[in-house]
Amino acid sequence: MRVFLISFVAIVLSACSSLSDRARADLDAPGLEGTRWGLVVMTMDGEELIAIRPDERFTPASNTKIFTVVAAFHRLGDLTQPDPSMGTSVRVVARDDGAPDLMLVGGGDPMLVDGADCVQDCLASLADMVVRNGVTRVRNVVGDDRLYPDQPWALGWSWEDLVTRSGAPTSALTVNSNEVAIVVAPGAAAGDPGMVTWRASDLLGEEPPYALLNEIVTVASVEGDPESLIGVERPTGSSGIRVYGRVAVGSAPRPIPVAVTSPAEAAAWRFAYRLRERGVMIEGTTLAAHRPQQLDDNPNVRKDGAAPSPAFEGGEIARLLPPPLIEDAAFIMKQSQNLHAELFLRRLGRVEGGGSVEDGLAIIGQMLDGIGVDRTGWDLSDGSGMSIYNRVTPRTVAKLLHWSSRQGWAEQFRSTLPVGGVDGTLRRRFAGTSLEGRVFAKTGTLTGVNALSGFMLTKSGKMLIFSAYANDRPSMAGSATAAMDAALVEISETN
Repeated sequence: MRVFLISFVAIVLSACSSLSDRARADLDAPGLEGTRWGLVVMTMDGEELIAIRPDERFTPASNTKIFTVVAAFHRLGDLTQPDPSMGTSVRVVARDDGAPDLMLVGGGDPMLVDGADCVQDCLASLADMVVRNGVTRVRNVVGDDRLYPDQPWALGWSWEDLVTRSGAPTSALTVNSNEVAIVVAPGAAAGDPGMVTWRASDLLGEEPPYALLNEIVTVASVEGDPESLIGVERPTGSSGIRVYGRVAVGSAPRPIPVAVTSPAEAAAWRFAYRLRERGVMIEGTTLAAHRPQQLDDNPNVRKDGAAPSPAFEGGEIARLLPPPLIEDAAFIMKQSQNLHAELFLRRLGRVEGGGSVEDGLAIIGQMLDGIGVDRTGWDLSDGSGMSIYNRVTPRTVAKLLHWSSRQGWAEQFRSTLPVGGVDGTLRRRFAGTSLEGRVFAKTGTLTGVNALSGFMLTKSGKMLIFSAYANDRPSMAGSATAAMDAALVEISETN
């Protein structure tokens, strides 16, 4: 019997070693020399089949969202039910010198929309409620995002991302995902300047929010992705936006999303416009109320300023019911939406704290401690993966996914993940392979970083957990996703 067991273990180890060798061969693709790879593959019972640098620390990019969304399922209750406390509301605050102020109060709802095509969770619906309550004249309209501390960006975000939709600032009062759009169109002939304007629906008939510096040139034709040839940046010390690059003659106008700089102010401005549409007189202006961060005795530790007291801020006259959080969880994971992930982290921070980044990360830390993850296996600075300070090990992520698969909400969580060759950020990957429609995983991309972690249904019908990372990719190398996908297909077809 002892001889049989020794022989069986040897066969299993040999098979795992052979599988690891084949995976390594796919990962060591020409042109990716210098890339540091990490890969863990395990069964649904937790048995590791492949472990390549399993305990080395990697930048996870948007794989960070796995931690945030799993923690939300774990700590926020039933995500399929709407949470009324997250709804955006309106309060009337009396003034001694005449008309009252209106406070547009953010509840941390990521899905609030203002637009002509809005059918659910609409800013215009709040304006309608205000009018139905008999309000005809106000002094100021105040955007109040004090539910969460004023932390628009987490530590470690790159400055060049902050003007793009990927770097939209976080606020408890968020409208249209804190985005507006610049429309870029070609001139009449090659050599002419391009045309750069604001999208009309973002102006609402008012003056543009920021000045635009147009450095777009019209050319006869372009190769590759046209959008990659257009850049936007906010020069240091400037409130304007520089738009530069090339567009082809005859090409269609292209909207380029950019981040608003002050979400609460922007929301108040849009709300005031909707009120005026309905005949409400606004005698004053639009303002914002924020909750600042404060330094503790330890200068490296931040704590929240005092949260507002609703009773002190006047009477509520309107409130929206936001959609269930599971809808936004799927949006976050399938589209890799950074702002919404950051709002999930702040919502986690309200479970036992004041809603700061640090409070949210503490909840994630409690979850990982409960799973038994080695503390050296992770360090996180945000909820979305934009921070260059984030580090995880492939084994940590695989363990988290394994634990999630044993929870009552396991299927709900898995349904939020992109599906290979089908939807989300995996819609163009794995098409035509044995993993088309059979890999459910979160992508991750930053400069020099590619990541993919989740579940795959192998050719033989076995479900596996995997976590794959490519870090330190040389600047002259292309994306590592093709090599990563090839390795996963190889594992699927030989397991």
